[in-house]
Amino acid sequence: MNYFELNKESWNEFTPSHVDSDFYDVESFKNGASSLNHIELEGLGDVSGKDLLHLQCHFGMDTLSLARLGANVTGVDLSDVAIQVAKDLSSELNIPANFINSNVYDLDKHLDGAYDIIYTSYGVLNWLEDLDQWAQLVHRFLKPNGVFFIVEFHPFIYTLDHQDMKIKESYFKTGPMESIADESYTDGSKTEKKNLKYVEWNHSLSEAISSLRNAGLQLESFNEYPYQVYNCFDHMVEIEKGKWVFEKYGSKIPYLYSIKMIKN
Repeated sequence: MNYFELNKESWNEFTPSHVDSDFYDVESFKNGASSLNHIELEGLGDVSGKDLLHLQCHFGMDTLSLARLGANVTGVDLSDVAIQVAKDLSSELNIPANFINSNVYDLDKHLDGAYDIIYTSYGVLNWLEDLDQWAQLVHRFLKPNGVFFIVEFHPFIYTLDHQDMKIKESYFKTGPMESIADESYTDGSKTEKKNLKYVEWNHSLSEAISSLRNAGLQLESFNEYPYQVYNCFDHMVEIEKGKWVFEKYGSKIPYLYSIKMIKN
């Protein structure tokens, strides 16, 4: 099975509903709102004048938000539909950006050079089978003393059954996980094509950190967060503006984590 082609098809189907959704709120973005959250803004620091590579950028709102902060941005995504939307937004809003349609593992075929910052966020690692290969590519595209920053959904939340909120899956599960859907996680918008199949993988915290360290990066910081910044799962309540938790567990469990690495 060609997992990338399967996932590319599903993301191509989901992208139009994402663009039209309240979840992404493209109109506010067009009117000047940033799509970035406080975690990545604090973690990345001042990006002005920096060459920044955004991996798995979807349709580019975060990439373009970083460009508005002065970064020289390149966004990469598997979905050609999403990349076209990103290019259209860049052109419409007159925000300089470079967008490349590629899966992460083939990036060497489409991109050269090196970057001051590599960034990726929120629901990205679950689409990658091999984190060692991913981490090697991160190392490859970072300049000496360059920074890698990721903020990601905590793998613990994927152990929970989102109906009764009890632990159902092993934290240490491995192998491809096939799913079928015909609606978006954003607001339940239906896709034109029914029963879309896609494939994901679970990656523990130790796997994520170890892959980057083994590739030659040095750990600068690691943080876990007792809240989610998106209302993107069932049974969530907002405890503060922009901070969401499961109603059953509140802030007792981790929802997100971030890793900052340096290439020495």
